[in-house]
Amino acid sequence: MNAVPLPFVRTVEVTIDGRTVRVPEGTTIINACKTIGIDTPTLCYLENLTPVNVCRVCVVEVEGSRVLVPACSRPVDPGMVIHTDSDRVRHSRKLVFELLGSSVDLSTAEPRFKADMEKYGAAPERLAPSGHSDHGAPATVQQPVKIDNDLYVRDYSKCVLCYKCVEACGTDAQHTFAIAVAGRGFGATISTEFDTDLPDSACVYCGNCIGVCPTGALMFKTEHDMRAAGTWDESRQTATDTICPYCGVGCTLSLHVQDNTIVKVTSPNDHDVTEGHLCIKGRFGWQFVQNR
Repeated sequence: MNAVPLPFVRTVEVTIDGRTVRVPEGTTIINACKTIGIDTPTLCYLENLTPVNVCRVCVVEVEGSRVLVPACSRPVDPGMVIHTDSDRVRHSRKLVFELLGSSVDLSTAEPRFKADMEKYGAAPERLAPSGHSDHGAPATVQQPVKIDNDLYVRDYSKCVLCYKCVEACGTDAQHTFAIAVAGRGFGATISTEFDTDLPDSACVYCGNCIGVCPTGALMFKTEHDMRAAGTWDESRQTATDTICPYCGVGCTLSLHVQDNTIVKVTSPNDHDVTEGHLCIKGRFGWQFVQNR
């Protein structure tokens, strides 16, 4: 049997925060940083989605570059000198966090988002418009929570326009293209076609948009109802991995359980089969477990 030749992969040498690193050609800055344990803050980036470069939280300083560059999508070049924690980088990240925090409701954002805001000393309340409370009420035009189905709700007052849901609904996962960005500037929002209700749209209720949302703008209706009732408590929840029983694909489900009741279902981003994405049955078809 003839041996299959291994593909030749060139490596490039770069300097990150004074440390020399060799990585495969084409590696992004964010992944090059990971090789030496540098954790870069991100918002619109996920390993299982195509980078869209919209949040600018991950920017780093590259010597010779006039502007800060997004680490999530910029590939390294031979001899590149990168600074991930310079005063310029920290100031930029702080301002981005402050601008986001002053315009939307981040009360249900991921814990990492809040931790990063504290790390960079972001104070969104200093950018709050006059007339708001001392705590800096969000400046986003308040709009009612959209509840038009029994599976998930949409609260766009919490949306930071990270585009993750659009990418997951599009070519990166579902290929349904039920949602897109409508409007421009401060009036931009995530919307179905012609802003129609979900039941009348192209949505197939896979829930992959919920799985990637970092702020709770898209949320399981079970979680939304429990939060409204004051019973949602993640400290009392456990997550157990199992295999979806509906077909033979073999998707891994992470069952989030509180008080012996399944409250939501996710899938690991690093799972070979799902890469974090599920269909409507895997994401929402667990109610039969409660009806025993």
